[in-house]
Amino acid sequence: MSTLPKLGTAEFDHGSVWEYTEPPHPDFTYGRKVEATPDGKKWVEDGEKAGFKVVDASKEDPMKLYQLMISGIVPRPIAFVSSVSESGVENLAPFSWFNMVTHNPPLVSISVSNVAGKLKDTAANVKATKGFTVNIMSEPFIENANACSADLPSDLSEWPMSGLTKADSILVKAPRVKESAFSMECEFYEAIDIKNPDTGVSTTTLLLGLVKYIHVRNDMLNERGNVDPAKYKVVGRMGDITYTRVQEGFRLTRPAWGKDEGLQNFYKEHDGQTKNSL
Repeated sequence: MSTLPKLGTAEFDHGSVWEYTEPPHPDFTYGRKVEATPDGKKWVEDGEKAGFKVVDASKEDPMKLYQLMISGIVPRPIAFVSSVSESGVENLAPFSWFNMVTHNPPLVSISVSNVAGKLKDTAANVKATKGFTVNIMSEPFIENANACSADLPSDLSEWPMSGLTKADSILVKAPRVKESAFSMECEFYEAIDIKNPDTGVSTTTLLLGLVKYIHVRNDMLNERGNVDPAKYKVVGRMGDITYTRVQEGFRLTRPAWGKDEGLQNFYKEHDGQTKNSL
């Protein structure tokens, strides 16, 4: 019997709104042990009781390793990639092995698994036509975007069945998704062939895209000119076929050595003990 949660066990709450909360432990002080708080103590004690399963990645079944990794490395941002083949077929597909690489130059990465030793349409298209768009997915069109994960034949486009709207790009051939509040036009920068170190077989193509233009909806921006998470309604990927929504957040100041007297005092008080560990 399957142990996966049932689909649709609770009704989706369309009225949910974003809010900022305090961080979990606003009274944190440098050097304080995790078990000093009630929830931290339970976390540590439960971990000690449960122990660890050690997985030898070199010996584990690749599919089991895949399922374990995508359930543990979460939440993952999703690149909804629009590309065009050499023959002109327009492709649209979501990828959750995606992230920002650097802002200078502005680069994003998308990891595309090979199928039966061959490139997926997205990787083949990007290498052939040298451009693509990355469209960020939000709640109102999540089902439309998810439909594009279907394994259609290469000569068919996902656009008609997605119900989504094509918008012209400025530089690249691939259109952007008009419903996306944040889209990036990317120029092909580099493709890295990922090979299994034991077999030498190419399993994945890592695509790097140079961001040339960003299209962001004006109503998504806050007074600082950044995307407002309360309006964005962005979604991410968890394990198996599970998506997640972002409903709340908390802010934590990054410690700065030259400005944080508490951090400096901690190291003064523990002088001689902090070279390696307390």
